Amino acid sequence: MAWPKSLDEYEKLVIRMNTPRVVIDNAVCPTATLVKVDSPRKDGILLEAVQVLADLDLSIQKAYISSDGRWFMDVFHVTDRHGQKLTDESVISYIERSLSSAGDEAGPGSCGLEALTTLELIGTDRPGLLSEVIAVLADLRCSVVEAKLWTHKGRIAALLFVKDEDSGSLIEDSDKIRRIEVRLRNVVRGATTALSSSSTEAAGGTRADRRLHQMMFADRDYELRGGGGQPSVSVQNWTERGYSIVNVQCSDRPKLLFDVVCTLTDMKYVVFHGIIDTTGDKAYQEFYIRHSDGSPISSEAERQRVIQCLQAAIDRRASEGLRLELCVADPDRRLLAKATRVFRENGLSVTRAEMSTKGEMAVNVFYVTDAGGHPADRKTIATW
Repeated sequence: MAWPKSLDEYEKLVIRMNTPRVVIDNAVCPTATLVKVDSPRKDGILLEAVQVLADLDLSIQKAYISSDGRWFMDVFHVTDRHGQKLTDESVISYIERSLSSAGDEAGPGSCGLEALTTLELIGTDRPGLLSEVIAVLADLRCSVVEAKLWTHKGRIAALLFVKDEDSGSLIEDSDKIRRIEVRLRNVVRGATTALSSSSTEAAGGTRADRRLHQMMFADRDYELRGGGGQPSVSVQNWTERGYSIVNVQCSDRPKLLFDVVCTLTDMKYVVFHGIIDTTGDKAYQEFYIRHSDGSPISSEAERQRVIQCLQAAIDRRASEGLRLELCVADPDRRLLAKATRVFRENGLSVTRAEMSTKGEMAVNVFYVTDAGGHPADRKTIATW
């Protein structure tokens, strides 16, 4: 395990001797399952806990966060995607195992997982772009196993996990890698691309989501104008206690807490206390934070940057569009190329997409809008 430089030997010993304690309780709250986590404080442990719950598509109705001093204590009130308490013993057991090993880099490895080539793509968005990207990959005999794509304020960020169609393994031919990069840069204006190897484990869930946030943050999409109404975010300093207080109010949605905590973590802020509450379709979040060096926000420019970055992070996943789900057993290798070509030929734009392959089943989710940026007409799609 790689220790943060700030930890002394005593703090390392405390962490080794005290693994996280996890309690899952269905008796205390009549409407939600309580997930309690108590452990020594470690960098990033809050994000890891939220990642586990987000990967299971659980809704966090309330949360109480406290990690001042040497200990991290958190209580999450969670429900499943149908708003019910957790009753599936396999899900409960998975949460207990995952949260108990949070922060442990010596956990289960990726042995036996399929090796893939990761393609990162960021550039200027336009109608039909996804169709052209998929067509290029199909022409170069690259099979898309998993993919995630976000658009925000005229920019696009995509993670595509591919393998060589002929060999069925990751792409190692340097000439082919070079051809992929050249072809994609010709398709995406102002594009930057990166190719690396990964496993199917890295392709799904919040690992990919976090990378998309990082890519768009590096692209400085938070500085761009455009889009609808912004979430309400305010930042003020509590000088006496040395905290900066971040307040977020917006429409509630899945993975909202993950997007906020992920952004604060990647901006090198530490959450010491927090309260999360939802009322109806509204979410209220309050965080007491300091920079990783222990200081609060020190300037107006920094305060504005935090506000802009959180607004952008919340807005990225809230893409408007009609949700289309395409599930096909034993799919044709050109399925994605055909589906995205249909969108392009009918003047539709894909604002967000998640594509995955589970065994012999291809599961593809698209959020599509018409030329005016409005959700696509259901009646038009029903005639295809």
